[in-house]
Amino acid sequence: MSLQTLSEWLRCPNCILPLSPTGTLRLGCSTGHSFDVNKRGFINLLTGAPKFIGDSAAMLDARDTFLAAGWYEPLQAAVRAVISAEHPRRLLDVGCGTGYYLRAALPPGEDVRALGMDLSPTAVSRTMRSHDRIDGLVADVWSPLPVQDAAVDVILNVFAPRNAAEFHRVLRPGGLLLVVVPRPTHLHELRRAGLAVEMQADKAAHLEASLGAWFALESAQQMEQNAALSAAEVVSLIGMGPSSHHAASAGPESTPASVQDVTIAFDVFGFRRRATELC
Repeated sequence: MSLQTLSEWLRCPNCILPLSPTGTLRLGCSTGHSFDVNKRGFINLLTGAPKFIGDSAAMLDARDTFLAAGWYEPLQAAVRAVISAEHPRRLLDVGCGTGYYLRAALPPGEDVRALGMDLSPTAVSRTMRSHDRIDGLVADVWSPLPVQDAAVDVILNVFAPRNAAEFHRVLRPGGLLLVVVPRPTHLHELRRAGLAVEMQADKAAHLEASLGAWFALESAQQMEQNAALSAAEVVSLIGMGPSSHHAASAGPESTPASVQDVTIAFDVFGFRRRATELC
């Protein structure tokens, strides 16, 4: 971790001036606002209480376990292919989780860096540990992002909330926003069994409508497969996302043995930053 490379991404969340190193583990702005950098190398720039709670260590453990089985490797490869074609020098992952997609997508080159952002400090710490060219930021996507204007070539957003206006601001002109959302058939067997939360039926259409003023849809890829999961993999899959809260009272032992053939389905969208916001 380098304080200098970390600071180059950031602006003060209070007065929006650039941040720069002001001590061994501290960043500050010219008006005197100062922020400690965690010994693990990331900075927390939350201002006020966020609306939501970040992923817990248990959820991240379940995600690590499930992703290690390889079921999401096709999605990881698709994300890497899209980002590779952009040849980015600065990559921001909003909702970075464990860093599974970011570390695979980060192009080679010592001058190429990424910023992993999440509401969960545990998630940011894990993402940073996954690659030595990833800086870490704890921030709330629903607040003004403490990221400098036009500082980013590509934003990666996988199963995470989106702030269209702020994404537009921090992306350079012509930059790419890569968004992954679940398709309606994703995990429908688990939902039918009462083991997963319901999802928005028209998620893709809502996504395009919510981003349309700031971004133009450029590419769309549909991915779907049937996964023959072990009982343990089903438990990890449930535990790694919002359904973990839904199924917590039932416990892993209530997972029906019959629910092991599970549909995994995603939409992968590439949105190009518009020059100006459409009125």
